[in-house]
Amino acid sequence: MIWFAPKFLAAWGKAAPGMTEIFKITGEIYREPPGANRRTLRFERGGRSFYLKLHWGVGWREIIKNLTSLRLPVLGAKNEWQAIQRVEQLGVETMQLAGYGQSGLNPARRRSFVITEELAGCISLEDYCRDWPRQPPLFARKRALIERVAGMTRRLHGNGLNHRDLYICHFLLQQPWDGRDASLHLHLIDLHRVQMRRQTPRRWVVKDVGSLHFSSMEIGLTRRDRLRFLRCYFGRPLRQLLRSEAALLRAVQQRADALYRTRPLPE
Repeated sequence: MIWFAPKFLAAWGKAAPGMTEIFKITGEIYREPPGANRRTLRFERGGRSFYLKLHWGVGWREIIKNLTSLRLPVLGAKNEWQAIQRVEQLGVETMQLAGYGQSGLNPARRRSFVITEELAGCISLEDYCRDWPRQPPLFARKRALIERVAGMTRRLHGNGLNHRDLYICHFLLQQPWDGRDASLHLHLIDLHRVQMRRQTPRRWVVKDVGSLHFSSMEIGLTRRDRLRFLRCYFGRPLRQLLRSEAALLRAVQQRADALYRTRPLPE
C-alpha cells in the first residue's frame, strides 16, 4: 500500500516511487534514535521541501517489552499518518501529508514511511516564548496563544485522542504573525505516538495536560494565565471547575512537578 499527494508527485517529477526507492532517499538527517529502527530526514524535490520518516520493523523484543509494560507498541508510520488525518478532521492544524506507505505482514519486520510537507517559516512555542520572562509579550498575543493551545488540546481529548508527548516544543507557530487571533496558525506535530479511542482515559488527560504545564513552567506564565488555560480547556466557569476537577488538577500538578524534578539540568 502506497499513497502520494498530487503536490508530491508533481515535485517528484517522474513516475511514483516504490518502497525501495523511498528507502533510498537521502537528505539532512533530523532524528535517528539509537536502536529505534527509524529515521527522520529532510529532503528537497522540485523546489519543495519535505520531511520523511522511515520505519523498519521494531523487532519482537521491543514488541514484547511494550506489551509486558501494558503499552501498545508503535509498529511503524501507519499510526502517524492515521493520526494526521484524524487531527485534520477535527479542525486542528497539523502537518500536511504528502505520502505514506507500508509493506510486509510480519509486525516485527514491517517497513513503512510517512512524508509531510515542510512547515516553512515556523518556530516552536518553546523558542517563541523563551524570552518572555525578560521581555514579556503583549497581553493579546499571550492570551491568543494560551487560548489556542487550550482549545486544540480540548478538541483532541474531547474526541478520544491523546498525544503522549504534548510539550510546547511540539506546537509550531507560523511566522510572521501580527498578534491577531484570526491570523494565528499553530500546528501540532510529532503525532507518531498519538492514541485514538472513543474516549480519552483520565490518566492520559493528566499526562498530556501535565506535560503542557511542565514545559511552560519557565516562560513566565502567571497564575491568571494558567487559570485562563483551564477555563478554555474545560469550557466551564473557573469557580465550578476548580471544585469539580480538583482531583484531576492535583494529578496534573503532580505530573508536572515530577517532570520538573527529573529534567536535565543545564551544564
